[in-house]
Amino acid sequence: MSEIGNINGKAPEGLVLVVNTGSITTKFAVYKDGNVLLEQKLEHSVEALSVYNDVMEQDGMRTKAILDALAEKGIRLEDIDIVMCRGGLFTPCITGVYNVNADMREVLSTSRDGNHACNLSALIGDNIAQKINQLRDSEGIQPRFGKCVAYVADPPMADEMLPECHVGGIPEFKRTTLFHALNTRAIMRRYLREHNRKASETTAIICHMGGGVTISTHHDGKVIDTSHGLGGDGPITPERAGCCPPYPLIDMCFSGKYTKQEIKRKLIGKGGAVAYFGTNDMRVIVDRAKAGDPEYVLFMKAFVLNIAKYIVAQGALVEGKVDVIILTGGVAYSKDITDAITKKVQWLAPVAVYPGENELGSLAENGYIILAGATKIHTYNKDRIIED
Repeated sequence: MSEIGNINGKAPEGLVLVVNTGSITTKFAVYKDGNVLLEQKLEHSVEALSVYNDVMEQDGMRTKAILDALAEKGIRLEDIDIVMCRGGLFTPCITGVYNVNADMREVLSTSRDGNHACNLSALIGDNIAQKINQLRDSEGIQPRFGKCVAYVADPPMADEMLPECHVGGIPEFKRTTLFHALNTRAIMRRYLREHNRKASETTAIICHMGGGVTISTHHDGKVIDTSHGLGGDGPITPERAGCCPPYPLIDMCFSGKYTKQEIKRKLIGKGGAVAYFGTNDMRVIVDRAKAGDPEYVLFMKAFVLNIAKYIVAQGALVEGKVDVIILTGGVAYSKDITDAITKKVQWLAPVAVYPGENELGSLAENGYIILAGATKIHTYNKDRIIED
């Protein structure tokens, strides 16, 4: 998404900084009036990161890296109107946009709800927004959009699931959310624009396929059910085991052969295609399967079937009244995979394919929606469920 389309019929205006932190990279972009002015990926070496005991200690280093890169490109901080950040691991929340506040900073910086480099994005964005406001105040600048604020959009733990979807097999095993909220919500908006439909009148099951795979049901503008991208509630993925039979997993846990962390790595990172073939590149799997290698053919069939089962299962929630099934994410570039999934699920609803994901572009789009005053801004409270 190198260009942002009209918002409420008007061309987007303003300078938007986007921040997206990963385990060893910091991606950022600057959009001017809806067009990419700068996009850059800063790679942090293992040596550079090894001096920190925890990923959350890296916010100062990564903030400085972005500021230095912006200065090198001649982009003045004072001109930035809004900072958009990848959502981190925090609850309670629903989909939408949130201003970064003290509660959010506390939950992310302490890793209360999970420890991941994505938690840094909001901290860094807020650091930069504060610096922008300080510079403006010292220079007497009156910005056209008011005070610069950092926001997150569609955080991955956003929870709008119906109550019955939370119930697990025993009370201790409540189903929770962690899915590709940012990309699936952006793709949903795109689908609605292209088909002149309203969110309130459209039900879509969206399957995001990357290193992780999540399937979510979008209904009446909310995500009313989703698989869990990290918690073992979902299909086999390129690098994750997905849902596992519990008894063999229990036996493995108590075998004495593995540490807790080693078993977690078997499920996430070293599961799926990595466990079978040592690669998370589905292009390799597809090519070997097309060449007739029986092990790869079998895995491809299982990969497709797993995803199809989860898609169809979510159709039960809305009694089969599904307007569209959307396949997205990096793996959706493979026509062999999308065609195979389509063949198994098209009886439920028409299938649309939107390959790839563009988190930076999706965040920028949310930024322009905020600047246009076209969305509700949520205020995060660490102890209270956010209501519409």
